[in-house]
Amino acid sequence: MVAKGFIQRISTDGLPGLRPRNQLATEILENLAKFPHCILLTRVGQFYESYFDQAAEVARLLNIKLTSRKWDNQTVLMCGFPLIHLQKHLNTLVQQSNRFVALSEEFARPGPPGTRPLFDRRVVRIVTPGTLIDEPFLNHYENNYLLAISSDASRLLEGHDDVGLAWIDVSTGEFFTKYTTMEYLHDDVTRIRPREVVLTKKMESVDSCPVRAIVQRECPVVSYSDTVTPTPPQPLVQSVLASDSVSEHAEPPTTSTLSSHETSAVNLLTSYLRLNLLEFMPDLSAPNKEVAEARMEIDAHTLKSLEIQEGIQEGGTSGTLLGCVKKTVTGGGTRLLTRWLCSPSASLSEINARQSLVAFFHARPHLRRDFHERLRGIDDVTRTVQKFLLGRGSTSDIAAISTAISIWSFIKGRILLERELQLREQNNHLDPEWASVDALTLRMEDLTELARKIQTALDSATIQGSSETFEEDAILAQEQWQQGHRWSINPEFSEELSALHTRFQGLLKQREDLESDLQRHYNAPSLTLRSSPLHGLHVHVAKSKRDAAKVKASPAFTLIAESNSTCCLFHQGWAQVGSELLETSQNIASVEKAAFEALRNEVKMHETQLRRNARVIDELDVTLGFASLASDMHFTRPNMIDDCTFHVVNGRHPTVEIGLLSSGRMFTPNTVSLSPDSQLHIITGPNMAGKSTLLRQTALIAILAQSGSFVPADYAQVGIVDRLFSRIGAKDDLFRDRSTFMVEMQEAADILKKATPRSLVIMDEVGRGTSVRDGLAIAFAVVRHLYFKNNCRALFATHFHELSDMLGCTSDHRGAGPFGRIGFFCTDVQETEDFSILTTPLSSLDSFAYSHRLRPGVNKESHGLKVAQLAGMPPSTVAVAREIMARLKSDDVWIPPLRQDALQALGKSQIPGAASFEL
Repeated sequence: MVAKGFIQRISTDGLPGLRPRNQLATEILENLAKFPHCILLTRVGQFYESYFDQAAEVARLLNIKLTSRKWDNQTVLMCGFPLIHLQKHLNTLVQQSNRFVALSEEFARPGPPGTRPLFDRRVVRIVTPGTLIDEPFLNHYENNYLLAISSDASRLLEGHDDVGLAWIDVSTGEFFTKYTTMEYLHDDVTRIRPREVVLTKKMESVDSCPVRAIVQRECPVVSYSDTVTPTPPQPLVQSVLASDSVSEHAEPPTTSTLSSHETSAVNLLTSYLRLNLLEFMPDLSAPNKEVAEARMEIDAHTLKSLEIQEGIQEGGTSGTLLGCVKKTVTGGGTRLLTRWLCSPSASLSEINARQSLVAFFHARPHLRRDFHERLRGIDDVTRTVQKFLLGRGSTSDIAAISTAISIWSFIKGRILLERELQLREQNNHLDPEWASVDALTLRMEDLTELARKIQTALDSATIQGSSETFEEDAILAQEQWQQGHRWSINPEFSEELSALHTRFQGLLKQREDLESDLQRHYNAPSLTLRSSPLHGLHVHVAKSKRDAAKVKASPAFTLIAESNSTCCLFHQGWAQVGSELLETSQNIASVEKAAFEALRNEVKMHETQLRRNARVIDELDVTLGFASLASDMHFTRPNMIDDCTFHVVNGRHPTVEIGLLSSGRMFTPNTVSLSPDSQLHIITGPNMAGKSTLLRQTALIAILAQSGSFVPADYAQVGIVDRLFSRIGAKDDLFRDRSTFMVEMQEAADILKKATPRSLVIMDEVGRGTSVRDGLAIAFAVVRHLYFKNNCRALFATHFHELSDMLGCTSDHRGAGPFGRIGFFCTDVQETEDFSILTTPLSSLDSFAYSHRLRPGVNKESHGLKVAQLAGMPPSTVAVAREIMARLKSDDVWIPPLRQDALQALGKSQIPGAASFEL
């Protein structure tokens, strides 16, 4: 396994004769040799330590002190930090610095009586960015995906472009596969947003590997590994994760339904997990197969330019579609919402089922408020269940599952009660939305018996905040009686445990009485009865109060050890009581551990039902959030149909509207109506008058509608969109030697190659960045291709008003002849002296307001000088620009433009089948 990111190999320069005689040094050197690509952190007592060259790197990254120690008279660099700081430093090393960390734990084995315990050390897990389990620095609202990509690297160069994808969130167990091609690989990687990508080692060695080039552009951590088949082979178990369907539970694919490339990707992924999770490798569920036809495909550029999940300027979710519509209250619900927005459904029945749920809760604000409040009390059950499958989890996690089950039962019961009430009030009539609600609740399993077992077993008074996993050192378990006697399992859980607790309490009383008797008899108030790993059961006395002299003089005590301030002595009576106390404490711990393991096994046995219920609650959380959003922002339910219509009355941009409302301003809504009779709209108008906003809001409304949400409009009828494309906004990609114009042309080329008649395309200012005539020619050619070849729904914003002449814009603002399905719309600037309606700062040169309202027609003025004025350009510069513009428009300076009739004839010449036209 090779990881691109951090590769630290141990250097033994300066240590040619190092043959350490102590066990710790030997184990460290062996582990460094086994895992040369990792930072090795070795547990030594209550510290994690790093040695040799790695110590300098670790000390620098963690900002801790670099020191040294002697091994065989040779100085070795080292650094370390306390055990309790592990998670903080893993966050720095793995999450922030993309390092791989091998954790070497120590395991106690009994030593001779009176000696310190011995330890064996071994690496139990390699922590990588893509294999996080339950680390506290995991973002609860995002998936942490590890993606494996399989393809024949050598055949890719021969033109074969089949690619298999398999990706998993180890912290939740969500596991997916997809067959794709090189053409769509970049889009898929961008949508999945993996934290780490695994490729085959062959891809590392192949020159100019296209898969590697795509992955390195989108993911900072790329690893290379071989597929290793375990012995014996470990088959994947039945999947328990539902598809994105809220109306029915889709059966997962079998290995026979996966393509060979998908199967290879799954094998590569599971091999990589085994190499890294080691002792924490769980049984994996069969993956859910993604089918492109079932989802709206959104290409990589569109995902970024529409700011669906992450802002372009500052990153994060502020100002994004996700940030705007997120009203979920659970981690699982937020992760599901993100998936729905980045990969909306293309199934009419599925979309209607989601929207019916939204409509149901939109009409019942009392349920919405009640359920949202209840959901706040649910922990992330999906990740909690996964903890147990990974051999982790605590008593508080068990209790959280019990709490979740109780809340699930309440929600299901409350829905059933609502159903009965409506049947009574409406003479056995139910609203049509109940069909989706019933389908959702039918998927919820009854787990009250599991909750009862957990509640019976756990001692609720002691588990609050407990992180007890019953895996701590035996020595710590032996000292339980000295630490407040906090037990996790209810003493009444079993007769055996009850008897042990009764005996334990009796022995505690004996200890208390013996201690009091000894203190009184020897007049030694500092005398206490203790137990420690080094001295065993002993009497501890302080010298400063002269208590030690009285005790030491008694033949009932035997001195074990002493210091300047204290002494430790052996006492037969305490040895007998203490031994029984420790034995009983260990017996209780052993029975508790067995009880906890029984509970953990119960959770594992109910994994399918727990995951399924958690998924139902995630869907409920998302639809409740959509309903709250619709109520707060006055969204309306779109009418979804299976054709190429897109009719939105008074649509609004959801994120821009929120931004305007926060500053006390209103958004200007607009109507867009695309249909087979008017499938492509040319939009002209001034800079800053809202053309780009209109394009973006149209795309976002399509995403929201097919995600299952209501939409920001007075009315909407949306035909299913199979693919969404945008050519909006671009910047230089100098690292890959691409100018802004080249980036835009490549994006436009992808759209023309991929758009289908059911696609929605928004394009803004195609042809800018080159000469006017070059740009006009490109813009016309793109419109022609979209219209005749792609035959898709499209909005095309441009400053090339000559396009209207080339397309033969008629008096009713439609194209002429074969271009008759093209409509022309525009925005305007209003010159005004009424300062109350101004939407822009006042200028010393003139006053104007943008009219963001779209109207039929063509605006042949771009008003670029007004934008320059708004931007704060010096007045003198603006004045010069106005004078030059006036002179350029005069006949004696400006190159005479093409005549309107000549432009129209030029456009007609490019109609398929028409004779070529020459000026």
